[in-house]
Amino acid sequence: MSAEKDTLNALYLAAVNAAHPSTCLPPFLPHPHAEGRMIILAGGKAAGSMAHVAEEIYKNHYGLGADRLTGIAITRIGYAQATDLITMIEAGHPLPNEAGLKATQDILDLARSATKKDQVLVLLSGGASANWIAPVKGLTLADKQMITRALLRSGAPIDAMNTVRKRLSAIKGGRLCVAAYPAAVTTLAISDIPGDDPTHLGSGPTVPDTTTQAEALSILKRYAIELPAHLRAVLEDPANDTPRADHPAFAASHFALIARPAYGVKAAATLVQGLGYEVMDLGADLEGEARDVAQAHAVLALQAAKEGRKLAILSGGELTVTMRGEGRGGPGQEYALALAVALKGHPGIIAVAGDTDGTDGGSGKPDDPAGAFVFPDTLKRAHALGIDAQARLDDNDSTGFFEALGDLLLPGPTGTNINDIRVILVG
Repeated sequence: MSAEKDTLNALYLAAVNAAHPSTCLPPFLPHPHAEGRMIILAGGKAAGSMAHVAEEIYKNHYGLGADRLTGIAITRIGYAQATDLITMIEAGHPLPNEAGLKATQDILDLARSATKKDQVLVLLSGGASANWIAPVKGLTLADKQMITRALLRSGAPIDAMNTVRKRLSAIKGGRLCVAAYPAAVTTLAISDIPGDDPTHLGSGPTVPDTTTQAEALSILKRYAIELPAHLRAVLEDPANDTPRADHPAFAASHFALIARPAYGVKAAATLVQGLGYEVMDLGADLEGEARDVAQAHAVLALQAAKEGRKLAILSGGELTVTMRGEGRGGPGQEYALALAVALKGHPGIIAVAGDTDGTDGGSGKPDDPAGAFVFPDTLKRAHALGIDAQARLDDNDSTGFFEALGDLLLPGPTGTNINDIRVILVG
């Protein structure tokens, strides 16, 4: 089993390495102007590594010093990297915290200080929606935490969550770009969003919003999210709507994706083809309830096994979990547990499901698991320990299940974030 786990781990790491900032960021960094400051504002799970790479290049290649290079990076707790001129802050994720609140206000103040001579470089990655926390007037941090919990438990997809969050924030939905005006803003982004829509990546802080207040309110109704009256009033207030595309700040802005989920799936596919597998690529943008997607993929795997094929079934995207129990876990681990239940120990089928940022759900700690491995004897070993796989699935306790078996995927913070990678090897 060790060799099988090593193979699956190598496929996971291939997906991760395909989108690490050390390789994907340098070609996109803009040349500094002859005068003025280079202001770097980074947010999300890859913010630490992106800021580190950018600072090294602007210091060592272009010779910028403290008089011309400054910035703030806010990343998830445990994801910071060493920087000299850029202030590095660790903040809460998935629930925002006081550190993120204060640092985001500092980001907005620094953006507002920019002049037309300055360049504002925004380094954006998934997780920025929680790290960059700046409530609109009338909201507190406790309010934002409560809304985030409600959205996470509702099973709403990330784009729906961000449609709501944009209207509760002073930085999301294009507002950071407006704050930096008249400085030119360049945004370089690592996408973890199905479809790579810039308006949903980090809740679109530097691009004009295309969603509406009516959509935000309909999302609350669709996912049965009840809010106190004062929070609903904030959502309904026209003053909290997002800036539109005709704002002059957007005319001076530029947005580019430097890595996306498809890169990870492609890298894993290349590696697994070299191992002699036929590839079934289900795409990098899958969404849906984790357990339902797992059942559908189990059907494909069992059919391939019946046909005697040596097949790798690959997919990316961001799945969701509707919490019904009290257990611990995340979408990748729940997918793996549901897959194990559906496969029923069929011989010759192994799998890994993991989040490329290094943590899948969990408590927000850097040593949370990224996902889990599935083997033909997963259910047998669980049974020997007195663990009922279906009962654990019903309780959303995928972490507890795989922890007992020693089959959690535990890479630690990876320095990037292009969403999940899932690999099933048949034969």
